[in-house]
Amino acid sequence: MKQHWNERYSASEYIYGTNPNAWLAEKLKMLYPGKILLPAEGEGRNAVFAASLGWDVIAFDQSEQGQRKALELAGNTRVKISYHLSDLTTFEARSDEFDLIALIFVHMPEEIRKKVHRRLLKFLKPGGYLLLEAFTKEQILNSSGGPKDEMLLYDKNIIEADFVNLELLESEEVTTLLDEGLLHQGKAHVVRFFARKPII
Repeated sequence: MKQHWNERYSASEYIYGTNPNAWLAEKLKMLYPGKILLPAEGEGRNAVFAASLGWDVIAFDQSEQGQRKALELAGNTRVKISYHLSDLTTFEARSDEFDLIALIFVHMPEEIRKKVHRRLLKFLKPGGYLLLEAFTKEQILNSSGGPKDEMLLYDKNIIEADFVNLELLESEEVTTLLDEGLLHQGKAHVVRFFARKPII
């Protein structure tokens, strides 16, 4: 899998573009900047945008090529991000460290997904937010991006069950138009989830 993403990210262009995910951008503008974690961040478009708004950004991905391009994008944009090489199952952080964790098109098989989602919640501060956008199972019929294995696709019930201990703010499946580089283009079906970790 690491080799797969290194090959994808070795292209000279940013395959998912340099602009942030639209829904993430909308939410970031509504929240007071704090410390954000961006797992599986790839080429850095969301990390760089968050940093431009004043967020203290920690990002990680297993791909060295993704890290290289993310740091280049940050340099060209004149913002600072901290970008680590790690996979989803082994990344370490302090407990209660982050004000926001954002999972943007991070797709995993069930046995890994549940474990990763549980681990990430440990890193979220009480009162902190978790935001997720991912492709639903209906996306298998679209050509606008995402896994072609239905076992890697989600629905709102799956995500709500994974994060059942959070205070639910938004959870919906929507059809949207993607315009994110070469590989996310056109009509797409996504789940959007936004929730808060209880303070007590």
